[in-house]
Amino acid sequence: MKTALITGCSSGYGLATARHFHAQGWRVVATMRTPRDDLFPDAPNLRVLPLDVTQPDSIAAAIENAGPIDVLVNNAGVGLFGAFEATPMATVREVFETNTFGMMAVAQAVLPQFRARRSGVLVNVTSTVTLAPMPLVAAYTASKTAIEGFTASLAFELAAFDVRVKLVEPGYGPGTRFTENGAQRMQGLIPPDYAPLAQGVFAALGNPTAVTTAADVAEAVWRAANDTAETLRYPAGADAVALAAARPA
Repeated sequence: MKTALITGCSSGYGLATARHFHAQGWRVVATMRTPRDDLFPDAPNLRVLPLDVTQPDSIAAAIENAGPIDVLVNNAGVGLFGAFEATPMATVREVFETNTFGMMAVAQAVLPQFRARRSGVLVNVTSTVTLAPMPLVAAYTASKTAIEGFTASLAFELAAFDVRVKLVEPGYGPGTRFTENGAQRMQGLIPPDYAPLAQGVFAALGNPTAVTTAADVAEAVWRAANDTAETLRYPAGADAVALAAARPA
């Protein structure tokens, strides 16, 4: 039985991905900052562990308690919407601590066992804001774009050890708690001069032509984790697939 450790499983993409892998018969280690056992069935092949990706001690404890794993799904992330001009640099650093440095730190903690066994898959979840930039998410986009570059380089670096590295790029997912989870962080980030722009963005987001669901992301992560091809990027969701098709070769 293969084992997947998945970060950010308290809601949204992480929760759906953990449930999907478990339904496929995998052993799942579902991690989140504040563990909730009520999110999953009581099953011998599913564990819920605390993990704050911004805390080295928390990462070390989770990896030790998880035991050997075959796939790491780096999904944990935080959102940010607002004018960059009005965003305190402390808030920008907070976003990078989770979305960028946290993702790197968890990967670095798991890679020694992958390298030693000469097997394993690392799946990093980013966003299609890296494909089609939009206004008022500059810092968030930067945090995800950094992971895109990091992952593309790391894929070459680890190929020598038969370790596969993948990117899953979800589109716009209005069904997630992205805005709710970042509400406090986003307070006061739309100054009056930016209000007309923000209203236009919100109007467009309120009437999307296509969206991404948590199930779309779970399926894309599953495909990435099990694909032995050298494919790097896996768009998740109808809107993401369309944007990926338009990506310059």
